[in-house]
Amino acid sequence: MGEARIIPFDGATSGARPPAPRSGRRPTRTARAVRVPEPVEGEVPVRSIEARPGRKRAESAQPAEPGPAETGSADPDASEVGPRRAPGSGRSLFGSLAGAIGGVVGGAAAGLLDGVAGPGWEDRAADGLAFLRRRITGEYEVDEFGFDPELNDKLMAALRVVYEQYFRIEVSGLEHIPAEGGALIVANHSGTLPVDALMTQVAVHDHHPARRNLRLLAADLVFQLPLVGSVARKSGHTLACHADAERLLGKGELVGVWPEGYKGLGKPFAERYKLQRFGRGGFVSAALRTGVPIVPCSIVGAEEIYPMVGNARTLARLLNLPYFPITPTFPLLGPLGLVPLPTRWRIEFGAPIHTDAYPEEAADDPMVVFNLTDEVRETIQHTIYRLLMQRRSVFF
Repeated sequence: MGEARIIPFDGATSGARPPAPRSGRRPTRTARAVRVPEPVEGEVPVRSIEARPGRKRAESAQPAEPGPAETGSADPDASEVGPRRAPGSGRSLFGSLAGAIGGVVGGAAAGLLDGVAGPGWEDRAADGLAFLRRRITGEYEVDEFGFDPELNDKLMAALRVVYEQYFRIEVSGLEHIPAEGGALIVANHSGTLPVDALMTQVAVHDHHPARRNLRLLAADLVFQLPLVGSVARKSGHTLACHADAERLLGKGELVGVWPEGYKGLGKPFAERYKLQRFGRGGFVSAALRTGVPIVPCSIVGAEEIYPMVGNARTLARLLNLPYFPITPTFPLLGPLGLVPLPTRWRIEFGAPIHTDAYPEEAADDPMVVFNLTDEVRETIQHTIYRLLMQRRSVFF
């Protein structure tokens, strides 16, 4: 055997591996440059990128290997105890709770709106917004008298609540109103304020098979009021004069007139349901000239909404009013006294009185005009008496 070769520990011998440091830490690797091949002519050169220690480039082609937390294997060096929570699980839980709460609140709000506003409130809200847009932009039509059919439908919807729920009006005789063509409706006037005219307009608009618009002949005072005059024009009302009445009837419109005027509207409560004088019969002349039928209309229930027990004439002259009513609630209760009493109404339309058989010159004959005026007045008065006999109570 040969002699054994002794290898020193100081690593002096060439080729010997240097001893590891005693600190127990592994030596840090030095950064190596990634060698990039030489660019070929015509290609864009690529800059060399140095590999940084502790950073790995993501490879989109190969998925990352699952770690211990994902595979379920325990890490002996891990200091945490128990399963790890997946990243973002807190945010997803909060989002689920917020969505559930929002769904419950949204469903409750929709159910509440359906209960209050009724089914289909979304469509009505959309129609209302479209209506406001047309009002602002001016995209609506009016006739030569200023009548706005679209706005009138909205006003009828507001008055319909009073008509059906507050006064609980019963209407009959609508078959006597023609479905087309001109006609003149003549009614008794009462109630201190012209509420009876508005309720008659709602009755024809809502309950007539043709849903016709009733064009009212109003006093000058209505159009002198700041806001009321503009709304009255857009609702189809016009001045109570021969010219406007004949023009409307000649165009085939349905016209309403209350010939008692202020005498019937502002009469004392003691004279209730006693018709006053029907003026000079101007409405009969307009009907004779246009050849339209006259439809008598009797209204019961309006006399008691504002029982007029007095008239402050001095105050009425100062305010340039035809009368200043004093009722059991006004002016004692102030604005609250303007709320009408909830009486129960009856409106009946009688058989038409035809005028097309009269000659053209009959409109200028005082006797013919007087006889027709008296016939209309007596028809309305007798119908009122009959309705009063059938009424069981003022309020029920």
